[in-house]
Order: sequence, then structure tokens, then C-alpha cells
Amino acid sequence: MTKLTILKPRQSKWDARSPEAEQYRKLYKTARWRRVRALQLSEQPLCENCQRHGRVTAATVCDHVDPKTKLNPATFFTGPFQSLCDDPRWRCHSSVKQSIEKSGFVKGVAADGRPLDASHPWNRA
Repeated sequence: MTKLTILKPRQSKWDARSPEAEQYRKLYKTARWRRVRALQLSEQPLCENCQRHGRVTAATVCDHVDPKTKLNPATFFTGPFQSLCDDPRWRCHSSVKQSIEKSGFVKGVAADGRPLDASHPWNRA
């Protein structure tokens, strides 16, 4: 008789999380976060980034404006938050926001011609 082996799915480098990230990601599964998310999306149902670019897109993600607030359980649920979309055309949360977090500045120009990074809340002194 042959022995049955159970294969575990291989974890890619993209699935690997730092211990720090694993801690705060657990908070996204709580009832408290679901309430915070629902409140944010009901108060601000449109994607902030799309609105800045003249697009009207429904928001599906409650995002921490300052990524440092999600690292601390004391500030995780208090925000500030913004509503973003994960629309495949724009990917404001999964692509645009994450590139901002990695690079440290906002790419693009506002309607008045100023660079977006100059007016972004992260970059205010």
C-alpha cells in the first residue's frame, strides 16, 4: 500500500509577511475593524484618489492614511482613514497607495499644477 502524502501550498516571496505585518494583519479580521470599515465607506463612498483625478469610482477599501497608525494596536482603529478603490483599471489601493508607501512620496500633479506630494498629509511638517 502506498503512503498518502499531503502537500502544503508553497509560500511565494510575495506571501511572506514580516512578524510585524502578521501582528497587525490579524486586526483586519476583527468585528471592530469591520465596523470601522463600514462606517468609513458609508461616510465616504467614493475613492479619494480617483476623485483627485476627476474619476468617479466606488471605494471598496478603508485605508490608513498614515501607514504608521496600522502598526500600533492603540491607533489601528482610530485612523485617520481614507476610502480607496481596488478597481482593476486604477488599483488605487493595491498599486498606487503601496508604491507611495514604498517610495515615500506621491507621484503626479494636482489640478492646480502643484505636485501631489507637496500637499499630501504624509508630507506636511
